[in-house]
Amino acid sequence: MTTDNQKVITEDHKKLARYAKAMSHPIRIYILEHLSKQACCYSGDLTDILPIAKSTLSQHLKELRSAGLIQGEIETPKIKYCLNKENWEEAKKYFKLFLNL
Repeated sequence: MTTDNQKVITEDHKKLARYAKAMSHPIRIYILEHLSKQACCYSGDLTDILPIAKSTLSQHLKELRSAGLIQGEIETPKIKYCLNKENWEEAKKYFKLFLNL
């Protein structure tokens, strides 16, 4: 049996909501902005910039990574983070379409 929500809510709605949720904190917005201005960044560099605990930064990075907006590469003992350019472009497309309704 199909509910009304299943008929109305599309995969595009779900993707936009996931990107929006991941971007729903000022620290995460800053991280995305920072990564968009350079090729990649080490998590330790972000710790030096942001006035938050490493564990808090780790949670924010985890949320962004889970949404697919960033990707990380382990370079022992550090982790290098970059924008996931494909998903970043997709997120921009979804937000643009949504905001131009």
